[in-house]
Amino acid sequence: MKKIALSLFALCVYTASQAQSFDLIPLGIYGGEHEDNLSAYLVGVPNENAFFCLDAGTVNAGIRKAIELKSLNGSAEEVLKDQVKGYFISHGHLDHLAGLIINSPADSKKDIFGIAPVLQILQNHYFITDTWINFADQGQKPILGKYHYNELKEGVETPIQNTSMLVSGYELSHVNPYKSSAALVRKGNDYLLYLGDTGADRVEKSDKLDLLWKNIAPLVKKKQLKTILIEVSFPNSQSEKLLFGHLTPNLLTEELTKLKEKTEQKNLEGLNIVVTHRKPTGDNPEIIKDELLKNNPLKVNYIFPEQGKKISLP
Repeated sequence: MKKIALSLFALCVYTASQAQSFDLIPLGIYGGEHEDNLSAYLVGVPNENAFFCLDAGTVNAGIRKAIELKSLNGSAEEVLKDQVKGYFISHGHLDHLAGLIINSPADSKKDIFGIAPVLQILQNHYFITDTWINFADQGQKPILGKYHYNELKEGVETPIQNTSMLVSGYELSHVNPYKSSAALVRKGNDYLLYLGDTGADRVEKSDKLDLLWKNIAPLVKKKQLKTILIEVSFPNSQSEKLLFGHLTPNLLTEELTKLKEKTEQKNLEGLNIVVTHRKPTGDNPEIIKDELLKNNPLKVNYIFPEQGKKISLP
């Protein structure tokens, strides 16, 4: 009887672990102003205690908040040095990388992943003596060599060291021709897509989102990609001439409709959309949330992250 009970317990644990693909811990959720709460998301596989940081606007303050909420275990120093295994930087704006720079003296050796233009910005403008010092392994001397630049190329998966995850990169447009990017993270047959700042193709006069949707549509159709993290910076009242490479609720719906058409499905019901980078000015975050929830023809599952609060993704 005891053996049967143990076997049933093991089966329950196994089933639960199979049902949950990723843990997501927001270290920062906003797209400006709140320097202690800017774009950064830890993604990890349940029970592995190893995380990949998707952008790094806020790092230490977010880790401490996550520890306070029991989303992370250990001291802030242990989490930073031992549990964060690498960084993806989507583009070169400070609200997406300031935490990485500021915390670099206290960090441990690990990789920084990004598309070539983003790595060049880090090498040529941030990790230099005039602004900080070069903690990376390429660029201006003296070279401290703590971080290794790992260039991502479209459709080519790169292992994330000391994790069971892999990542590939895709170019985005953020005030064309300025380049931002997206990271497609895989563990086994499960995928998660994170987009840095991006405008809609129609507004940007670009095809970057169209190409991304074309690449991920088969994964959405097969239910292998269940979660997309994507920005909505402004409410619908913001003029398209003043978006500066960002999305509104209506523009997000416009773009997701294009994705739906490529999947040849009736809607995108069951797809998790984590809404990132809301500008915190005034009531913008709540207005954006209200506009998305009231107009959801695609029946996606909108998730509005809170700093430090773990999201368990199916």
